[in-house]
Amino acid sequence: MPALDILAQFFLASIALGLAPGPDNIYVLTQSAVQGRSAGVVVTLGLCTGLVLHTFLVALGVAALIATSAPLFMLLKLGGAGYLLYLAYQAFRADGAAMGTSGRDDVAYGYLYRRGVLMNISNPKVSVFFLAFLPQFVQADGAAAAQQMLVLGGVFILATLLVFNSIALASAYLAAGLRSSRTAQVVLYRITGAVLALLALRLLLYQI
Repeated sequence: MPALDILAQFFLASIALGLAPGPDNIYVLTQSAVQGRSAGVVVTLGLCTGLVLHTFLVALGVAALIATSAPLFMLLKLGGAGYLLYLAYQAFRADGAAMGTSGRDDVAYGYLYRRGVLMNISNPKVSVFFLAFLPQFVQADGAAAAQQMLVLGGVFILATLLVFNSIALASAYLAAGLRSSRTAQVVLYRITGAVLALLALRLLLYQI
């Protein structure tokens, strides 16, 4: 296990990275604004579940294979961008009713959770980021590198949960008045769709 001072530095760095504008926290922000704080929290849980997979991929060395295989990276990148465009299409089609719901909260939240998981695991940039970020805090004279990376991945997920849930709370609070207006909801959905489309374009242009 990394030393406590290393973990503290890593935790603070993770908090800062969670606050920096990116696909995941922007998505949490827009979903919280459109569907409320609970929706943002559920999406956050889905995104963090995806981070668990990325942590194991880095610890096992699979992320290195993805980063060095141009065809595999391109395939994953196209899949991730395609999923973002699908979500953007759904947002543009929304008319003010909650997307992906059938009138039952458990179904809606399950849908949002799966959406968060898929959005995170279909983005190869996350694995490449973990591959570059986590080893910087691995101690050569400490436990096995894979074990340290698993611990660091857990700390990163904890930091992400704290930051993204705070974003969900703030976004939902600020947008509470807007959600009472059907017209405002449609505008929020259109903004969400535009953001998702831009994130898809950004992913397509990303190069290792």
